[in-house]
Amino acid sequence: MKKSERLNDMIRYLNGREFFNLSDLMKTYHISKSTALRDIHSLEQLGMPLYAEHGRHGRYGILKNRLLSPMIFTMDEVYALYFAMLTLEAYQSTPFHLSGNRLNEKFENCLSPTQIEQIHNMKKVLQLESYPHPHASPYLDRILKSILHESICQISYSRGQQHKTYTVQFVRISARFGQWYAAGMDLDQQQYKVFRCDRIHTIEEHSSLPTMPLDDLLQQYSDRQQSDHSVPFEVTITAQARDIFDKEHYPSMHLEIDEETVIHGFYHPGEEDFITDYFIRYGQHIQSVQPDTLKKMIRDRIHRLLDHYNQL
Repeated sequence: MKKSERLNDMIRYLNGREFFNLSDLMKTYHISKSTALRDIHSLEQLGMPLYAEHGRHGRYGILKNRLLSPMIFTMDEVYALYFAMLTLEAYQSTPFHLSGNRLNEKFENCLSPTQIEQIHNMKKVLQLESYPHPHASPYLDRILKSILHESICQISYSRGQQHKTYTVQFVRISARFGQWYAAGMDLDQQQYKVFRCDRIHTIEEHSSLPTMPLDDLLQQYSDRQQSDHSVPFEVTITAQARDIFDKEHYPSMHLEIDEETVIHGFYHPGEEDFITDYFIRYGQHIQSVQPDTLKKMIRDRIHRLLDHYNQL
């Protein structure tokens, strides 16, 4: 382990302690006494507030009102953090109160001029595919807060020309291709639903209503993902179509590769248009479809598209 990596790990190792002995570092990092003493000196230079208690049972202490000392990152770690941060640019909204430009500015203030030049050069040649959406989701932070506080929300929601009010305990926020979704229990219907977050127009917490613990809600949500009303499917595709699946698929789908390449999954009532549009993308790479109802839905969808283009 390089010294910079060892010091970085030591900072995290010692941050949860009030006292430690020299032997603790020697045993944990397999280093000599002289190396351990030099490392302690380096930690003090980095700003870690250490003090020594001398005597027969001497030890080192860490001030209780300390702040976590700055981390030491390798360039590979700097690259990874920087480009993870850049993925936020694909989203019109985030659950966090932050400015992308301000976050980038603060990040670069922690780097040397050479490191800044390196990440700028890498940004020029490494392109991240994004799916920008023009619609903002202004209530992401409140949805996240309601999940963490295990509270219930009343939301107004629109889909097309329909406007409805739901009483929901949210359980999960997810992002797919630049779009945010929130899953939760519709308490009126007693069933889980997924809401597109940009279609939520108002949200209001109701702390007086009884709620379910988050861990129980997550477990129940996971168990009910494939309910008695869901429709399972098996779609055999060519080996060449694996790339299409890898680029875009959903949690309700998985790929099995043996003598054949088969997409297994399920969809819920009301998702027929979604699932047919998804499989149309595979074109002639589809070799078989089960059940027959799904095959018929795909065929009918293609006929409607053909009629549309014939009328243009």
